[in-house]
Amino acid sequence: MRQIVCPACAAANRIPADRDAAAAKCGRCGVRLFQGQPTEVDAAGLQTHRRANQGVAVLLDVWAPWCGPCRSMAPHFSAAAARLEPEVRLLKLNADEAPDASVALGVSGIPALILLKDGREVARRAGAMTTDQITAWVSQALAAA
Repeated sequence: MRQIVCPACAAANRIPADRDAAAAKCGRCGVRLFQGQPTEVDAAGLQTHRRANQGVAVLLDVWAPWCGPCRSMAPHFSAAAARLEPEVRLLKLNADEAPDASVALGVSGIPALILLKDGREVARRAGAMTTDQITAWVSQALAAA
């Protein structure tokens, strides 16, 4: 059984192991749980995803709108969502809008990618990456976790 947080209403949804998670919809609002794109979160939303997502890894991109490498990596991160879902939920956290969350995560440089499994950090990497680099890094990190 997997539990996935809805990207629209933040409700936790249980998905039986024998059901296709890619086709699952939220029981509260009806939105597809996986949309092939990252979900933007604030500090509270990050905590909800970190606490409630079970059986699915979470890949967090900590970024800022003024950051050139962050802007250049954004389309690659979006493309990675289409490849990695539904095994991985991709989230974006704006460091300027959630500075306390960024500090709590220990982010010292952006873009920063933090891979979480069952709420705990399993890998971290700073700097811009391509779609292929993101997907390969996630696959390798999850295999080692």
